[in-house]
Formats: sequence, structure tokens, C-alpha cells
Amino acid sequence: MATGNRIEVTVRGGGVFGLACAFMLARRGARLRLIEEDRIGAGASGGHVGALSPHVPEQWNLKKQFQLESLLMAEGFWADVAAVGGGDAGYARIGRLQPLAGDAEVAPAGARALGAAGHWGDHAVWRVADRSAFGAFAPHSASGRVIHDTLSARASPRRAGAALLAALRALGAEIVLSDGPEEGAVLHATGVAGLAALSDAFARPMGNGVKGQSALMRHDAGAGAPQIYAEGLHIVPHADGTVAIGSTSERDYDAPDTTDAQLEALIARARAVCAPLRDAEVIDRWAGLRPRAPSRAPMLGAWPGRPGHFIANGGFKIGFGMAPKVAEVMADLILEGQDDIPAGFRVEDNL
Repeated sequence: MATGNRIEVTVRGGGVFGLACAFMLARRGARLRLIEEDRIGAGASGGHVGALSPHVPEQWNLKKQFQLESLLMAEGFWADVAAVGGGDAGYARIGRLQPLAGDAEVAPAGARALGAAGHWGDHAVWRVADRSAFGAFAPHSASGRVIHDTLSARASPRRAGAALLAALRALGAEIVLSDGPEEGAVLHATGVAGLAALSDAFARPMGNGVKGQSALMRHDAGAGAPQIYAEGLHIVPHADGTVAIGSTSERDYDAPDTTDAQLEALIARARAVCAPLRDAEVIDRWAGLRPRAPSRAPMLGAWPGRPGHFIANGGFKIGFGMAPKVAEVMADLILEGQDDIPAGFRVEDNL
């Protein structure tokens, strides 16, 4: 699609939405400029966790369907990124365990297997299983039972950002790590700052930043060890001999980028939930703001009243899981004029 040296699309933002959309656009032949005024992964995409996990397979809606399609795209998407640029995002579909505290939780959890079968089809399984079937890394469970789903996956956020950047360079995209001029269509994927800009533009709240804190621990859980989700706590083993712990969810905070006692409490909970982590060294701590749109779904589409400008924002806690599908629908919209954005995800749905 590229014409001479003319930039056809400018993408603002070096988080996972901006990078993934830029990759999809460039992969389809668009001559592209990526502008990141701070650094790649400067916001929420620079954390540790990288849990790519589905919502509960019941009360099905467009958000859950979109997420399912994105999770099923993820393996091919990240393999393509690696094939183009040589970078490894640390992607693996490792599944997830959720401990069940007592017998009262077992029956409802098992009933959700029917919802998974109906909505996930043959792509993945949701089941109740014995904790003992999953080895030493399995979480403590008072009932001895866990929910096991085979749809959940992981990616290493920082490695994923580097892999996408390498792929963009291999595709000939222009990378500007400062402010720079816009040419052609402009996609704004600028996270919390972008939500503030939208709020100013429309004189009403268009989302906000929610602080999260996470930690990285030195522990090799072994190939194929599943991630754990227990009472809001994510424990995600990565391929490089580390385990990510996250995250808090703070609407009120003193500083957006500093860690505090809330993270230490999270680390203590992780050690209690997963015995192999009891003596694991904490090697990094992170805090940052995650962009949350009013609907809690990603906010996608044309910028109302600004022809040629587009928005991809609001990844919040599920940005990495949603990124492949977000990239696909935004590339369809910008390059082909094909609008497959679900109702509830559009910018105007948040007005």
C-alpha cells in the first residue's frame, strides 16, 4: 500500500496498543511512523505481569467474545512478530489455576464448564480438577480443588514491547522517540495522557488512570507451569526463570510511579498462595497507571469531529490479551474503511 516515501499512517504511543496496531498496519504494507515521546513501554505496558486470561465464560457479551477471539489470535500474532523481527515476546499458552476455597465453590465452578463448552468450543477447556495434578507450583487450595482453564496464556510485557519494536524496524517503519510531525491518518494510542486529552476535547470524563503495582521474583517454575489467579492476585511464571506478581488496583494514590506497603502485602500473599515462592528473591518492583475507559472495554474507532484521527485506548488490565484483535480491527478501519468494532467499544459509546 505504501506510496513513495510518503508516510500513510502516524501512530502515537509506544505501549502495547500502539505497537501492535503499528505492526499490523506496517505488516499490511502501510508506510508508517511511530511516535513515542517518552520510551517504549513507558506506561502500563512496561510492567511485569503479562497475564492473557479470559473472563468467566458466563453472561456472554461482546467484550468477552472480542477477548476470546483475541486470545485465540495471540499465538499466531506473536509468532509473526518473532518471524519478522527476530524478537521473542515470551508468549506461551500455559493455562491458569484458580483455587477453590470450599465445597460451596466447587459446584458453581463446575457448572461454568458448560458455558466454556458453548462459547469456547473445541478451542479450550474450563474444568474443576484436583490440585495435586499440577505439581509443586499449584496454589494452596483449602478444598484441594482448582479451576483449570487451558485458554489462558502469558507474554512478558517488556520483551513483547522490544519484539514489536524490532519487527517494526524490520518492516521499515520510522521510529521517533521524541515528539514528531504527523502525516497521513493518525492513530492515538497514548494511554492515560490520551484519556486526559479526550476528556479535555469533549469537556467530560473520558477515562482515567488506575494505579497498579507489581513485582518480579527470581524463581524458575519450569516449562509449562500454569499461571495462578487467586482473589485478585496474578502469579505468572515466565520463561526466563522469573515469576511476576500483580497487581494492585488503586484509584486514589499519592504518587503514580512509586511502590509502597500495598505491594509488599501482595508479595506476602503470593508467598502464602504458592509455596515455591516463599524464599524467592524479589528482583524488581514496578508501579504505573493503567488507562481505564468509562465502559471498562477498550475505546476504539474514529475520533469524533477530527477526520483522519483514530483512537485505540483503554486497555486497562487486559491490554496485552486484547492487543492482537485491537490491532486487526484498527488496521481494517484505517486502511480499508471496514468497521468491525463492537458496540460498546466505540469512542462515541463513551460520550
